Amino acid sequence: MTETREYRVTGMTCGHCERAVRSEVSDLAGVDSVAVDAETGMLRLVAAPPVTDAAVLAAVDEAGYRAERV
Repeated sequence: MTETREYRVTGMTCGHCERAVRSEVSDLAGVDSVAVDAETGMLRLVAAPPVTDAAVLAAVDEAGYRAERV
């Protein structure tokens, strides 16, 4: 079963930022799709277990940004 989750990402300003976050989050096993918008600061993903919030937040951190689930 998949679910849609949203996160607010701080620090993104451009397309490069979006690609960096999208790349890291997309690498997580179980992630079906990722949409990132630097203008709104939102990350939306569709994923199935075992993807956890902690894993998503760690991936965003690896890209150089901070996030919180909304």
